[in-house]
Amino acid sequence: MPDQSDLPLSSPSLPEAEAFTDAAAAVGRLVELYETATGFLRARFAEVLSGSAPHARFRAVYPEIRFTTVSHALVDSRLSFGHVAEPGTYVTTVTRPDLFANYLRQQIGLLLENHGQPVVIGPSTTPIPIHFAMGSAGVTVPQDGALEVPLRDLFDVPDLTTTNDDIVNGTWTMPEGAARPLAPFTAQRVDYSLARLAHYTATAPEHFQNHVLFTNYQFYVEEFEALARRALADPDSGYTALVGPGNAEIRAPETQLPVPLKLPQMPSYHLKRADGQGITLVNIGVGPSNAKTATDHIAVLRPHAWLMVGHCAGLRNSQRLGDFVLAHGYLREDHVLDNDLPLWVPIPALAEIQVALEDAVEEVTRLEGYGLKRIMRTGTVATIDNRNWELSDQTGPVQRLSQSRAIALDMESATIAANGFRFRVPYGTLLCVSDRPLHGELKLPGMASDFYKTQVARHLAIGVRAMELLRDMPLERIHSRKLRSFEETAFL
Repeated sequence: MPDQSDLPLSSPSLPEAEAFTDAAAAVGRLVELYETATGFLRARFAEVLSGSAPHARFRAVYPEIRFTTVSHALVDSRLSFGHVAEPGTYVTTVTRPDLFANYLRQQIGLLLENHGQPVVIGPSTTPIPIHFAMGSAGVTVPQDGALEVPLRDLFDVPDLTTTNDDIVNGTWTMPEGAARPLAPFTAQRVDYSLARLAHYTATAPEHFQNHVLFTNYQFYVEEFEALARRALADPDSGYTALVGPGNAEIRAPETQLPVPLKLPQMPSYHLKRADGQGITLVNIGVGPSNAKTATDHIAVLRPHAWLMVGHCAGLRNSQRLGDFVLAHGYLREDHVLDNDLPLWVPIPALAEIQVALEDAVEEVTRLEGYGLKRIMRTGTVATIDNRNWELSDQTGPVQRLSQSRAIALDMESATIAANGFRFRVPYGTLLCVSDRPLHGELKLPGMASDFYKTQVARHLAIGVRAMELLRDMPLERIHSRKLRSFEETAFL
């Protein structure tokens, strides 16, 4: 067998870069470039698996979108996206344009409309790793060593030195002569998360909807399935299917939803609409690490909002089990995002989310105004990384909680909100008090069971209703300027 370093480089023939003034046509070219590139890699990989002696090293590249403007003309300053801030050249690599077709048409269309300049679609110089090319087709690449020839001798593999969050973290520095980023994530970063999503949730990225609920208890999953069946029974609901782990899908309310023998780490369920504007529920379990992992990867799908609807410890004597907590501030003691988002960065409440949640509480509970205060408090939620914090010396933790004016404590909410802020995904939190450890009401099995039976259904209904209210909101209103920094990408 020849020395692999002596093999020539073989690549597919791709259309050259071309300017487009029509968003749909531009996306069509992106699809063509991507499918040609990945089709080439899959065919060559099949040849290697069949035992054919490799005659070349194989490489295909991601497509890219390139945009250039030389004008200082001002655009509508009310917009938080869809335009570039100043003259220059902007570029982003693209993966899975079939999956992101609606998003790409929308973002490219806004760029064309706001600047009156074409976008240029063509091949990039960034190689597509063979793992991602095969993964998008549902094929698993054998582990290194399973083939006679080392995989990296014949194909490009994921490069973690260029797969990072520098753009969204605001730490990206522009090399001299380079183009500026057009989108918050590069193609390799998106592919990395798409693969992780499928692993952690056991559902394909295609099923994720634009509105995501996170919870920390299985009871919410059971109620979500019941709610979804009621929605599927209503022909006017707009919902078309329910998808669960293993990509099991039902379209009729009476159909059984198959359950995998082994659930994934973060099982996800998708109440779908034809336009992708349905609702996804992710059971992230307990802890800030899971909360960060889930949101790190779901963020590349560019959802329109995500909310935490789970249980918390009530910290005030006036609270009762079953009361709601609407977070308007966060005490971050989860520590999982300290390197990406320093603690000195404030995580503000978003008015659009807060109003939708409060309106949903009023609608479901049929309480309003002063009467609503009997069952809901607005205030700071503390998120920690120690589940058994009650067992430690109470002097320090309790004093900090009191000084922060915290009214509730959990292990996920601040992480989800902080990552929403970091990734420019509108976020919010509505929790339900399930115990009051500072006042002698611990979460014990009997108490928990009674609580779950009476409160979960109402709590979940509020979360779903809030998402429906947000769905009816204009996109430019929910994706407001509050989440944008000094120099932002044109794409959401």
